[in-house]
Amino acid sequence: MDHSTSVIGAQDRPAVDPTLDLEAEIAELKRKRHAVILAHYYQDEEIQDLADYVGDSLGLSQRAAETDADVIAFCGVHFMAETAKILNPEKTVLLPDVDAGCSLADRCPPDGFAEWLKGYPDHVVVSYINTTASIKALSDIICTSSNAVRVVESIPEDKKIVFAPDRHLARWVEKNTGRQLVKWPGFCVVHEQFAARKLVELKAATPEAELIAHPECEDSVLCLADYIGSTTGLVSHVEHSPKKSFIVATEMGVMHQMQRVRPDATLIGAPPSSGCQCATCPYMRLNTLEKLYVALRDLSPEVTLDEDVRVAALKPVERMLALG
Repeated sequence: MDHSTSVIGAQDRPAVDPTLDLEAEIAELKRKRHAVILAHYYQDEEIQDLADYVGDSLGLSQRAAETDADVIAFCGVHFMAETAKILNPEKTVLLPDVDAGCSLADRCPPDGFAEWLKGYPDHVVVSYINTTASIKALSDIICTSSNAVRVVESIPEDKKIVFAPDRHLARWVEKNTGRQLVKWPGFCVVHEQFAARKLVELKAATPEAELIAHPECEDSVLCLADYIGSTTGLVSHVEHSPKKSFIVATEMGVMHQMQRVRPDATLIGAPPSSGCQCATCPYMRLNTLEKLYVALRDLSPEVTLDEDVRVAALKPVERMLALG
């Protein structure tokens, strides 16, 4: 979290009565608060099942922009809740666990980024949505993995481009647009775990399975993939593919929605290089039903933003949303 963001009421919250029916209590609080629950695909299954909308960063941003709710309970990570607040300054935005950060956003500190940009004064700054509000405020346009190619293609060819912070997504965008990008050297700790060597072995052992991968993976992994796409793109591919078996190279939380749309499919988690058999984001999984209940009950922790930063960040976010 950078200095432009503050969190109200985040400390020493009372313990939750273990006899409570949390699903029923959350439903009642949602009605009472006129709240909407937004959840990312990487949340625990029980949170996904309770949410009004489950999606990727683009879809969640679109829903945040459209909602008429008074309260947005954002079950995701901090930059996502910030984006909801950027778009909804008058609404209460809650993040069940304020420590739900993002390794990629953390690797692009605002002061360091601002200093780095001084070396590229004539460049259009494209920043991935996985950044803090302060980074968005320094950008010309935001993108997600769903629309990164479209965003870069919308920039005139005579313009030079800086792309931050994910170097793997940037490299994939370069391949798909033919544009050269100046890349900030960031990465996601989950997606960089996948190893090409292990995937070669797994593909050989399961030749009937398609390898599907998120573009935040390393290029050596993407070169092996049968399909590359955003989180929503991966879910949609599984839903419509004639194949019945898939090796999934992204955070494992998305497999819950994949199984819902394709109950007949076999889903195989891509093995991370760490040796474990699953790849989960430790930050995403900090949110729990108990914390969501307390957030709705107490209307805290609440995410707020410095207004100057919010206004500056709003312009590039709106430019992204206008492109779809």
